[in-house]
Amino acid sequence: MPLIPIYHWNKSLVNFENRQRRFSKQPWAQGVILLACVVLAMLLANLPFTRDAYFNILETDIGINAMSPDGNGFMFPRGMTVEKFINDILMVVFFFTVGLEIKREIVFGELSSPQKAIMPVIAAFGGVLMPALIYVLINHGTAASSGWGIPTATDIAFAVGILSILGDKVPVSLKVFLTALAIADDLIAILVVAIFYGGKINLLLLGLAILMILLILLMNKLGEKRKWFYFIPGIAVWILFYYSGIHATMSGVVMAFLIPMKPRYSKEYYYHKRDTYRRKLEEYESIPEKTGFPNGPQRHVLRKLSATSKNCIGLSFRLEHALAPWVNFLIMPVFALANAGVQITDVSYFNVFHVDPALGSVSMGIFLGLLLGKPIGITLASLLAVKTKVGQKPSGASWKMLFAVACLGGIGFTMSIFVDTLSFGDLSPEAMAQLRDMGKIAVLMGSLSAGILGSILVNIVHRIEKK
Repeated sequence: MPLIPIYHWNKSLVNFENRQRRFSKQPWAQGVILLACVVLAMLLANLPFTRDAYFNILETDIGINAMSPDGNGFMFPRGMTVEKFINDILMVVFFFTVGLEIKREIVFGELSSPQKAIMPVIAAFGGVLMPALIYVLINHGTAASSGWGIPTATDIAFAVGILSILGDKVPVSLKVFLTALAIADDLIAILVVAIFYGGKINLLLLGLAILMILLILLMNKLGEKRKWFYFIPGIAVWILFYYSGIHATMSGVVMAFLIPMKPRYSKEYYYHKRDTYRRKLEEYESIPEKTGFPNGPQRHVLRKLSATSKNCIGLSFRLEHALAPWVNFLIMPVFALANAGVQITDVSYFNVFHVDPALGSVSMGIFLGLLLGKPIGITLASLLAVKTKVGQKPSGASWKMLFAVACLGGIGFTMSIFVDTLSFGDLSPEAMAQLRDMGKIAVLMGSLSAGILGSILVNIVHRIEKK
């Protein structure tokens, strides 16, 4: 009798795991989880019985107590809190994965040739310059002026997720165009963070970091393809970046471009070893064992075959495949949970058109930059590229549909919030905290409005063009 409920319980567990697996493979799944984490963060930051605990946890100091040569104790890494751990360590893994994706697209994908890359790259630059220009025009000469980088980014996860929901209403060429644009946009955003949002530079530590990077590059050129030979120096590069004034997440991008794409073993070597291991499997067939196939020696052979197969895939591809689920379903949700929690002390935070004579209007600059600057910049840059015959319009796509899809480029979210956490560092702690909180609200509102506007315009244009 007990076997029946156990059977049904196991069957339910298997069905749940299958549904979970199917959900995680949906292109919109990451966006749904991120949105849920944003809502949860806002609740935790504002509910009276969770507010203090939420901020106390984020501000908790963490690190390793170490002893200096003079006998005095110190914490490593210096000044590390839970929030900084998420933004300076976990986000390194995010930027590392983004770097791997960009490198793959540059070598093999949508950015692999001038013909493929030129149009989305030009469009991406337009989508960065126009929002920055709108923000600067609104906030020129105010304390908020340094936040111009916040509305320049596109969140590829949300944009691609909405495109997948819209289905065949959007031409395939435009889906490829927006994906390539978002990848180019990520690269530009990385450069913006590295150049404009770092701290005071320690040239000695930066020089040591560059020396370490050159040694890793030499190791790559000499053909080293084992991961531990990159992982340990990668930690050293992160430490040097962290203390040199270059934002620590940039170490992830740099290391991603140094990871070898070429596999350790060639196709011929694999076929040779496969045939060798097959003969050994047949040879060990005669060894009796109660477990049946595979017996002990055969399991050893299969493990060796598995290791050989794994090393026939480039380290860059293996790491990207292994890290993607962790980044999409753990690191990014944790980042949203830690950074989207804004304590609403003033309802004016939601008034994106509020202007303060001293502080300017970070909200208006970000909101209009994402909602209007992104689509206008992307469309104008694309139009300029086509008119000058430098680029070619995506096949089967009208300018109206391109503009509608470009509106989805205004979904900034992840990278915009990240840049917001780095902005306004030259102001007083009170002003910095206020502007960053207002900036986060504006990013959420601008991204949501851009997603809704883009979806509505795609549906309207599709209906018009279908007639």
